[in-house]
Amino acid sequence: MILTVVGNSGSFPGPDSPASCYLVTGEDENGRTWRIVLDMGNGALGALQRHVDLHTIDAIMLSHLHPDHCVDVGGLHVAVKWDPRGWQGERIPLYGPSMLHTYLNQLHMLPAEHSMDTEFDFHVWQTGVPVTVGPFTVTPYAVNHPCPEPFALRVEHRGPHGTEVLTYSGDTDSCEELVAAARDADLFLCEAAYEDGREDHLRGIHLTGGRAGETAAEAGVRRLLLTHLPVWNDPRVAESDAAGAYDGPVSVARAGASYVVADPTGRSVDALARPGGEG
Repeated sequence: MILTVVGNSGSFPGPDSPASCYLVTGEDENGRTWRIVLDMGNGALGALQRHVDLHTIDAIMLSHLHPDHCVDVGGLHVAVKWDPRGWQGERIPLYGPSMLHTYLNQLHMLPAEHSMDTEFDFHVWQTGVPVTVGPFTVTPYAVNHPCPEPFALRVEHRGPHGTEVLTYSGDTDSCEELVAAARDADLFLCEAAYEDGREDHLRGIHLTGGRAGETAAEAGVRRLLLTHLPVWNDPRVAESDAAGAYDGPVSVARAGASYVVADPTGRSVDALARPGGEG
């Protein structure tokens, strides 16, 4: 399983990265490559096309309905509906909170009775209930963030090397559900939007590097990859704070980079140079 960081900027796009968007690819037992997208924040749709043909996306899975995690789904709707060449794929399975369809209608200033079912195959997350797309099983966990129905996503891939686990935190502060979602994960892709010592008084919104490290340690993850840092955060500080609470490998996600989620040789997560191609 390969994780490609399409965008990692927290809260809004930065000069070098879109907001949150992650492409996950993996093969099934027949050698067919499957592609799922976790979140599509501001600016993500353009950058995503550097890594994958939009027609080959097998599913989009949204952690919650804040614009920096989902607003570019609105642009994808336009791409599917209005391409004069015709859309070459099937309806795209779209997983998210229960208000997703209403959100997209309001985004486009469409009447409530309008349906996007001709472009998207809508699915509503149910806490703790897994869904399967090809070789991927994804389980949503309700987490601690001030919006309706925020989720962390545990992605399990059944591939040639057995089962690999990637956990994506979405947006959240510390909570037991996040620990459960990350339990024994090969790679924990975790937000660190706040800085220790600067925003300690803000709780129930985001993690700091230190709290991300504490969660990683409690969950027993193999590797920690920090993401969702806003432009005013120093990545070196976030990494240092996380490393103070977690003694495994820790680094900060780089936009445009790809990572091996679980390497059978036991090596650390490798950032792969992928100047083009499909991620």
